[in-house]
Amino acid sequence: MHSAKSGDTVLINFEVRTDAGQVVGSTQQEGPQTVTIGGSEIFPQVEAALIGMEVGSEQSVTIAAADAFGPRREEMIVEIPRSNLPAEPEPQIGMELAARQQDGSTVNLVITEIGEEAVKVDGNHPLAGEDLHFGLTLVEIKAAA
Repeated sequence: MHSAKSGDTVLINFEVRTDAGQVVGSTQQEGPQTVTIGGSEIFPQVEAALIGMEVGSEQSVTIAAADAFGPRREEMIVEIPRSNLPAEPEPQIGMELAARQQDGSTVNLVITEIGEEAVKVDGNHPLAGEDLHFGLTLVEIKAAA
C-alpha cells in the first residue's frame, strides 16, 4: 500500500483539542481537508506526522504552545479610551475590534472588560498559551509527488 510522502496532496480528517479537552478545530462539519505535505499549509509537526501514513491510518500529534500560537503575552492586553472607539455599536465583552499598528499591519483585539472611560482589550490569539492536540486520519492520497 502507498504511504504519504513530502510533496503528496492528501485528504485528512482532524480534530484539534486543548489540554482541557475543548475542541477548537475539526473537519467534522466541512469534511476532509486537502493538504500538500511540505506546502506549509498546516503546522510542520502535522506535516511530519503525515509522512509515512497509509490511507485509513490514524496519528496523534501534540504541538506545544510555543510552536503553535506562542505564549500569552501580557503586553498584548491594553486599555483603549472609549473616545477612540466608534459611537456605534456599543462595546460588549467578547466583541472583536481591528486596530492598525504603527507598521501598518492589523491586529485583532477582543474586548475583555468595559469601564466608563476605557475598555480593556486582548490582542493575543485566542489559542495563545495552549498546547494543541491533533487527532489525524489520512483519508486519501490524491496526487503523489
